[in-house]
Amino acid sequence: MKNKMAVACALLGACALLGGCGAPAKVAFSRPKTPAPPAWKAGLSEQEARAASGAPAAADLKWEEFFTDGKLREVIQLALDNNRDLRLAALNVEKVQAQYRLQGAELYPTVNAGTSADSYYVPGDMTNGGKSYTYETHRQGAGVSSWELDLFGRVRSLRDEALEQYLASEQGRIATHMSLVSSVASSYLNLAGDRDSLRLAQATLDAQKATYELVRRTRDYGIKSDLDVSDAQSQVQSAQVDVARYTGQLTLDENALDLLVGAPVPVDLLPIELGSDQCLKDISAGLPSEVLLRRPDILQAEHKLKAAYANIAAARAAFFPQITLTGGGGFLSGAASQLFSFRALSWEFAPQTSLPIFDAGTRKTKYKISQVDRDSAVAEYEKAIQTAFREVSDSLSRRSRLLEQQQAQQALVKTLGETYRLTEARYKTGVDNYLSVLVAQRSLYSGQQSLISLRLSRLSNLVTLYKVLGGGA
Repeated sequence: MKNKMAVACALLGACALLGGCGAPAKVAFSRPKTPAPPAWKAGLSEQEARAASGAPAAADLKWEEFFTDGKLREVIQLALDNNRDLRLAALNVEKVQAQYRLQGAELYPTVNAGTSADSYYVPGDMTNGGKSYTYETHRQGAGVSSWELDLFGRVRSLRDEALEQYLASEQGRIATHMSLVSSVASSYLNLAGDRDSLRLAQATLDAQKATYELVRRTRDYGIKSDLDVSDAQSQVQSAQVDVARYTGQLTLDENALDLLVGAPVPVDLLPIELGSDQCLKDISAGLPSEVLLRRPDILQAEHKLKAAYANIAAARAAFFPQITLTGGGGFLSGAASQLFSFRALSWEFAPQTSLPIFDAGTRKTKYKISQVDRDSAVAEYEKAIQTAFREVSDSLSRRSRLLEQQQAQQALVKTLGETYRLTEARYKTGVDNYLSVLVAQRSLYSGQQSLISLRLSRLSNLVTLYKVLGGGA
């Protein structure tokens, strides 16, 4: 027994010495240089700079704080509770977490305990003495089966890879969470904007109907011509087309919002109008180096890159001996009454070493594949940063331009409203024909529609900017 134990220990010592002489060093993670400029391409206007001074960073502002409208907050919370995409993302995190636990368990031996009994009868004509007998074996014990001694870090590297994949999936869940918050807010604002457009179209239709009746009556008295009546009627029909279009669009908007929320949105939570710019808080753009590396999609790409580095280490360790231990101890006896006696004690110890010699380049190819996977992960990481930089730069540029456009459009609508009022007064006194009123009406209506569209675009852009700067978690 002592000789066998000595041989086994010598074998393990020789393997450890063999591996220790050339054991693979851990592949150190190196974060690639950020492939983005040090500053945003789009600067802030003087007015925005004053407004954003002292404003918090988007990543430091929870969505409940960014969205100040109470109804919108309730709708977003409903979506977070019911949305299926978010639920699937959370389940994926649980799955990857379980896989990490499974991989981590490989570092520890698996101990099994069991009891067995064998009994078989041997007839007399099958024995030398011609006498039959019954043979019994009783066994009870515990043992370790196929436990790999991780001398070269292969199992630890696989565990590290599983950990990084789990962390990447968690960042993916956060990214889905942020995307859902942004999508629900944008859909909510679209519904509010279309309700404003429908309200404007309905008010225009009512005004056009009143004008048509007035023109028709004056035509009956011989004051106006049939052309004036036809022009007024065309305005009524055009407004009716817009009312029907926006009415149908509202149904589509509500359906889209219900899908995002994952359940029908209560009527009392639906928006009545677009609201003011104060429904969203001001945020600071910050520096690219601070903002981009806090986005969950970039953090997800970074964890995947770390997982690729860990996979390289595991592939390198495959070139070294793999040592596996199998052993156990317990009681073995031919009679159940003597099973737990001292003489029934038994044990087994079976170390096994697998030293790769020739595998037709399989391990070398796997190592090469792991390096290619690492290079691909680097490219994906850099692409994620570049995409994020573009998204933020675009949103910042649109924020400045949309604010200027909205202010200019408000001034234009005010001027067009005054023009329409004066033109209508001149028409009623007989100074101008109805064509001037028609042109002024169309210009005013078009200007009001454009103003609603610009206000919607500006609010939607602020929501997008909040998301691309890392807010929404």
